[in-house]
Amino acid sequence: MVYRKSTWVICLSLAIAVTTLTGCEATKSSNSKANSQSGEATTASLDYVNEIDKNKIMTFAITVDQAKWKEMLDNAADEEYISADVTINGTTIKNVGIRPKGNSSLSSIVRDGDTDRYSFKIKFDEYVEGQTWQGLDKIVLNNNFSDATSLKEYLSYDMMSYIGVDAPLYSFADISLNGQKWGFYLAVEDMDSSYLERTHDDEGELYKPESAMGGGGQFPGGAKDGQESSPPKEAATSGTTEVAAATAPDKTQQTQQTQNPAQAMPDRKNGGGMKGMANNGVSLQYTDDKITSYSAIFDNAETKTDQADQQRLIEALKNLSEGKDLETTVDVDAVLRYFAANAVVVNLDNYVSNMGHNYYLYENEGQLSILPWDYNLAFGGFQSGSASNVVNFPIDTPVSGVSLEERPLLGKLLEVPEYQEKYHAYLQEIMNGYFADGKFEQTVDRLSTMISDYVKNDPTAFYDYDKFQAAIVELKELGALRAKSIQGQLDGTIPSTTEAQKADSSKLIDASTVDMQALGTQGGGKEGAGGKGGPGGGGFPDMSGLDQDVMQQAMQIIQDAGGNITDEVKTKLTALGLTEEQMTQFSQMRNGGRPNISK
Repeated sequence: MVYRKSTWVICLSLAIAVTTLTGCEATKSSNSKANSQSGEATTASLDYVNEIDKNKIMTFAITVDQAKWKEMLDNAADEEYISADVTINGTTIKNVGIRPKGNSSLSSIVRDGDTDRYSFKIKFDEYVEGQTWQGLDKIVLNNNFSDATSLKEYLSYDMMSYIGVDAPLYSFADISLNGQKWGFYLAVEDMDSSYLERTHDDEGELYKPESAMGGGGQFPGGAKDGQESSPPKEAATSGTTEVAAATAPDKTQQTQQTQNPAQAMPDRKNGGGMKGMANNGVSLQYTDDKITSYSAIFDNAETKTDQADQQRLIEALKNLSEGKDLETTVDVDAVLRYFAANAVVVNLDNYVSNMGHNYYLYENEGQLSILPWDYNLAFGGFQSGSASNVVNFPIDTPVSGVSLEERPLLGKLLEVPEYQEKYHAYLQEIMNGYFADGKFEQTVDRLSTMISDYVKNDPTAFYDYDKFQAAIVELKELGALRAKSIQGQLDGTIPSTTEAQKADSSKLIDASTVDMQALGTQGGGKEGAGGKGGPGGGGFPDMSGLDQDVMQQAMQIIQDAGGNITDEVKTKLTALGLTEEQMTQFSQMRNGGRPNISK
């Protein structure tokens, strides 16, 4: 059973970041039990495996009391379940729990008065103990936030599965509400007990590490956004009741987070990383043997863990930091496959960046591996800058704002020549099987054709159909150039590290033909839902004219002022070049959607 803590969301720190083949059989990782999207269910109790078919479009018909639905949406930041009946692919499951979910996407939509297109989590046993949908306990419906293609997350999971990563199952989903069309989403298997049963014989421990700054990018002292965690076994008071009420952050932890706010601000001397944004364990760096030093991991356990489980994981982190017994400490093969696929799709909103979130950590008998989650900002949608940066993202230093030393699960493996060679082999396998001979473009064409009418008729879409079509063109071009750069890096004709690319940029692939904005931005398009660019109307500030250094200085000023935009703060921000609109949006982010600006 998983315990959830309702939280408030602050997304200001994310603002600086705005500057499958079908038919191919996946090579399974060593610990994979079931990796197929359309194969037979591994056991009779997991029939949902056959229902979440990536080659078909699922249907979700939600029947719910309209007043309760509206109340839930009006209080979406609370992430509280309400009861509903859901018919999935023609099968009705009564009295399930449904609620909004998300980090930056949720908080951005909360602030936008023109859209209620939230992502949702459905918990089948929230009100009926033991109830599942054909063996599945939870499923999420993702809203394609910041993705004009509607394909980024699908393709990312598809590539992960192709190379043998135990990715969650996924499928496009057409959703209706009380008989009326609601929207076109992506359905994703939740990483919980059913997932563990399907992929790992229900063995091992699962965590979703989340730092104080990771869950939606809160300021220090802010509660985590939408996290679900389970207490240690000895602390659990019930094996069947999920805590749904909001709980205050632990005072000791809160004090630690707020005692030195500057620690969470940009570190421009070390690549622009955010100190403290990946603290308390999310970086998987070993610090000491204290359980409290890894609260970002243990407070976000998806399985019930006890002290023995925690000490075993800490010992694994210690071995990892020393590069000791790597074969027994890390599922090397599985981890290298994950990082190879992640590097190809250039997803930086996870472990490899200073945010240090949006990944699952799996541990079994002291061996660690990493699992994918939340890929709507893949293909350069986060912290990537120009199209050239995305296309030429270095495969041998595939991190952002941090060093490889600060990400030991990747860095320690790449230090070993044998493992680096294997990592390169997986990259080559993806190039050969997923990109060569126009395969990526063919896959995008096939998928866009499959979903085209659904996107066109989506009443809540963040991007209109013309923007979808334009984005598909850019996605194919980006994919082709990215593959060309990776192949050159593997062959040695293009520099494969950040430093080498800085030293000689003449060999990099020219990506000037790619329009990254057309693919979707963190704030949405300028003319999306409600005429305000979908979530952009109340989401991330327009970064036009502001470079990252200026944004970092602005963040420091706002943080020092406690989020209050006084006349003095206004003067400082104006001197940096911020507009009144940007100040208002920053203040809203800092104060949970309510601006705090002196008049």
